Formats: sequence, structure tokens, C-alpha cells
Amino acid sequence: MLVQSVGELLNDRVTLDLEGIDRLYLNLYQPRLQTGGGVANFFKVHRGAKVASTVLMAPISHAFVKAIDRFAQREGVEIVPFAKGQRKDDVTRERLRDFAQPEGVLYIGKAQERFASFRMIKKISAHTGQPYPWFTRGTVMCNHYYFYLVDADFGPLFIKFCSYFPYTARVCLNGHEYVKRQLAKAGIPFGALDNGLLACADPARAQRILDDLNEETIAALVAKWLGRLPDPFTAEDHAAGYTFQLSILQAEFARTQVFDRPLSGRHLFEEVIRENLDLGRPEKVSLIFNRRITKRTPGSFHTRVITQGVIPSLHVGYKSSKIKQYFKEGRALRTETTINNTHDFGIGRNLNNLPALRAIGFTANRRLLEVETLSQDCLLAEAVFDQVTQAQVVGGQRAPGLHLDDPRVLALFTAMCLFLTLPEGFRHAGMRTWMAQALGLPLADYSPGRMTYDLRRLRLHGLIERIPQSHRYRVTDQGLRVALFFTKVHSRILRPGLSQLFDGCPKAPNRPIATAMGRLQQALDDLLGQAKLAPT
Repeated sequence: MLVQSVGELLNDRVTLDLEGIDRLYLNLYQPRLQTGGGVANFFKVHRGAKVASTVLMAPISHAFVKAIDRFAQREGVEIVPFAKGQRKDDVTRERLRDFAQPEGVLYIGKAQERFASFRMIKKISAHTGQPYPWFTRGTVMCNHYYFYLVDADFGPLFIKFCSYFPYTARVCLNGHEYVKRQLAKAGIPFGALDNGLLACADPARAQRILDDLNEETIAALVAKWLGRLPDPFTAEDHAAGYTFQLSILQAEFARTQVFDRPLSGRHLFEEVIRENLDLGRPEKVSLIFNRRITKRTPGSFHTRVITQGVIPSLHVGYKSSKIKQYFKEGRALRTETTINNTHDFGIGRNLNNLPALRAIGFTANRRLLEVETLSQDCLLAEAVFDQVTQAQVVGGQRAPGLHLDDPRVLALFTAMCLFLTLPEGFRHAGMRTWMAQALGLPLADYSPGRMTYDLRRLRLHGLIERIPQSHRYRVTDQGLRVALFFTKVHSRILRPGLSQLFDGCPKAPNRPIATAMGRLQQALDDLLGQAKLAPT
């Protein structure tokens, strides 16, 4: 059977292709109660206390916990203590099987977790030299209450409240559960994956539902349940402007491509893993290039291919965010960008920024799929090969050729393969750090001038381009094909071929090139001997 390429599998074997918000984890907080001064103002100015103190927080917390107990009794739901290390999803899944109502509270979970509350410290006045009390953040272990809910429009979700001041909460919902509920309400038949769709009678309608899930709909959902659940703050507090706001802690943007049969999906992942192992110079089963983008950039970017059992997955990291790609339930390719810090992309955390994050997430998914498709279609026309390997004059500037036998050129092409998935491109400093390590040189020996020279060569040959109004570069489509072609030829043909040809791999059980060359050499020796031309 002829094994198809990634592009052919995605074009010919996909029966359903949807992209939408997957898991969304939101922060529900009081903006005016995030600083010590704001807390002091709440108690002294708003509530009229003579002295602001943490003692004033305890009655609010006790009243809130009692309100939760009364709510549980009134709704007839159980408060379930979670054991340390217990999987909350497993508990919820079991209870969902027996839940027959279209909407309601499933149960309330209770767990001890860390929380950044406020405590009092003494400060010394710079003017009077006298001590005075001050609120500061401090970590405490306290009870958190998980309200597991089933919503008529969104399906299962939870809202988690801390029982300590200022009672910050978390909201977790799932866009794929939302589309299932909406399809069911519209009477459109569909087949379900654990977290997605396997089939749908109206795929276009399903995609429109996913597209229509926006920040207004989500904010309305949260407001609806906040109106039903116990509230640690009074109506007077809310009227004075002490209201909860939503921000984004984590957002997952997924593309799900369902294959006609499991075998097609398995073939795809075999191809994906093979390509990434060749490009990344793996150590064991991981492709890790743990490199900083700049000296000030927190975190790292990396790519890994890992296998759990027989299910492989690909992980591409950028700062604190990542793209994960895996074969879901033996039927679907899930490509999923998880944004853990919106500031990685210069975007604020407010829920109103969801459209901008959505665009980044879906673009990253498409880019990864594009790279995987192009990686098997990187043959170069003779004109392009000559353009890259021969010196060129562009706009009066001479660009030396890029030769396959130059280790520095190979390092540049490998770096292009590693940097091409970065959503914001790459900068001079990040590329220089990687190049110095790839060439085995101290950073000082691969100077900024040498890096500038190499970037200029790549740019004049049309392999990279500068992002407008920035100091960043990105890999062009031609640059991607050229980099993949050169790295493949080196890693798959030249290096293993020459190793076998010159016995550089003595433990290899099968060396067809060396064997064939040995036969050729023997035949030539015999021919020269018969012609009396053999050297004496």
C-alpha cells in the first residue's frame, strides 16, 4: 500500500474539519480589591470602619461559608470533600452519568488550596518614624468551593470560589460542550468525541456556532450563575462599584480534523514524527531546543515529540504558551494552541481581548499544519537551487551563495526550521544565541556582526523577511522549502550515506551503499587487471 503524505491525508481523508474555542479558564476578580490601599478603602471609606484590619474579613468569610451550606441544603446537592491528589474530573464524570436535568447544580466540591489573601504588617513612616498598619499579600491554605454546574446552553462547567477575602473565583467552560448543546437544541444529528465532534449532519452550522461563541455570550453565562450562587458581597457593595470582572487565565484554541478511518490518522502521525525527528536532532524521544529569544524574554521555546503507549503527540512551545497536536480517540487530529499568558503576544488579559487571542491561536494551528504539509513538498527547481547556492546581486547589494557543505549555512537552515513556528518571528539576539551553540562556539566568538552578515545573506536570497515596523524576522515560504530541502539532504542522504560508504558506522547490520561500492571497486580492479593496466 502506498503511504500518503501529510498533505494528501489532510486533503483526501478528512471527513470533518472544525476549529473553535476548546477549554477556557477565566479569572473572576474584584479590580478594586487587588491592592492593600484598595482593601483599606473598602473597609474604612465604603463600610465605615474606624480601623482597617484583617479582623474585619473573618465575619464576611464565615457568612459566605454558611451561605454555601444553606445553598447546598436548599438545592439538595452534596458538598464533596476532595482528597489530596484526587482527580476532580473523574468524580464529575461519574456524577454526570446520573444527572437527568437540563440545567442545575451537579454538586459542590471542597478542597484545601493555596490562595494569595491579605495580611497586616507594620510599616515605618518616613516622615514621622512611627509605625502604622498596612495590608500586604500573603499566601494561605484555605478552603475552595467548586460549584459544578450543568448549563442548558453550555453543558458542564464549574465556578470555583475561594472562601478568603477578596474571594477571587475561577470559571472553567468548554466550547465543544457548547456546540454539542446548541446542535442538540437545533435538532441537528451529530456524533460526539469525548471533547469534540466525530460527525455532524450540518458541519457548516456547527462551525458557525463555534464562531459565534464570543466574549459577550461568555460574560452573560457567568453573570447568570453569579446571580444564582452564594455571593460574599452585599448588594450595597456591588452598587458602590465592587463588582466582579473577568480576565483570561488560559485559553485553548483547537482545530479538529476527523479521519475517515483510524489507519489514515495513524499514517499521518508516522509522517509527522519522522519529519520532526529528522529536523530536530533528537536526544532519546524528545526534540528540545530550550533557547531564549532575548535576554529579557522569560521562559523558553521548544518542540517535543513524545509517545505515551502507542499514541504519539507533538508539542511546540513558545514562552509560556504551546501548541499540542495529537491523535484523538483513534479518529481525529487535534491541533490545539494553549495560551497561558496573554502578555506573550502583547495582549491584555481582559475577556474583551478574546477575539485577538482567537486569531493568534487559530493562525498558529494553521501555520503548524502548513509547515507539516510543506515539509514533504520541498523539492527545489534548478533555478531556485542556483539562486540559493550562487552569489546574487539584489538592489546593488551582493549576497554570497549559501553552500550545502558549509557548516555555518547548515546551522542557519536548521535554525530557520526551528524558528519558523514562532508566532512573532525571531530577533537577531535569539538567532545569534542559537547559532553560537549550534556551531559549538562561545557567544563572544559568534559576534553580532557575523549574525548581521548571515541575516543579510538570508534576506537578500529571499529566505527571510523583516516584519514591518519591527526588528523581527520571519521565514518566507521559499525559505521554508529551501531550509527543509537542505536539512533533509544533509540528514537523510549525505550524513548517513557517507557514514556507510566509508565505514563510519561499523555496527550497522546492513550497509548497502558500502557493499555496492565494494563490488564496483572489485569490478574495476578486475577490469584493469584484465587490461594489464593495474598499478604495480
